[in-house]
Amino acid sequence: SRFGSSCLCFKGSKFNWKQWYQRRVRAMGAEMKKLENDNYAVELGKKMKFSLVGIDGKNIYDRNKMLVLSIVWQLMRAYVLGILQALSSDGKPISYAVFCLKKKTKLQGSGKPTISGFKDSSLVNAHPIIHLVEAIHPGTVDFSLVKPGGIHADNLLNAKYAVSSARKIGAVVFALPEDIVELKPKMLLTIFAALMASDLGVAPASHKG
Repeated sequence: SRFGSSCLCFKGSKFNWKQWYQRRVRAMGAEMKKLENDNYAVELGKKMKFSLVGIDGKNIYDRNKMLVLSIVWQLMRAYVLGILQALSSDGKPISYAVFCLKKKTKLQGSGKPTISGFKDSSLVNAHPIIHLVEAIHPGTVDFSLVKPGGIHADNLLNAKYAVSSARKIGAVVFALPEDIVELKPKMLLTIFAALMASDLGVAPASHKG
């Protein structure tokens, strides 16, 4: 815009001020629309009973990392709770114990080793996740690409393959490979919840906090 304005200083300039102004208005309008969308996202979050005290659309627009992560985490939590609710028979989120039993039964049915919970050290190499993906959708996993594990580099490669394979069969996975190798229970729960939902063909139930 500065360049366009400076063009007016030259005699005989053919600078089209109207065209320049319209482009500025369109650009400003696009930014305002982004802010409107961000404000609407916060409004929807409040309707879902998210904790958004002191947060507004401007924080998203300004890319405030801490506040944006707070919103994303609550979205992810609501999604997982919706999945656990959809997996139940009474409309209430199934308990941790019942969920673990469902997961364990699926692995046992495929003849693969089970895990005791989301803090089980055997999860570090991502083998249980990979086996569960294969049990849900046979033929998905190319086991020639799966490393024995035991060292960090191999574990991370397996974790990346586990995440990509889970997404390949339609599971909505928020977790990162690093969450697997670092054995983060909450993030591991989201992976298994997404896989169970994919297996049973259920969508998350509406969540209201």
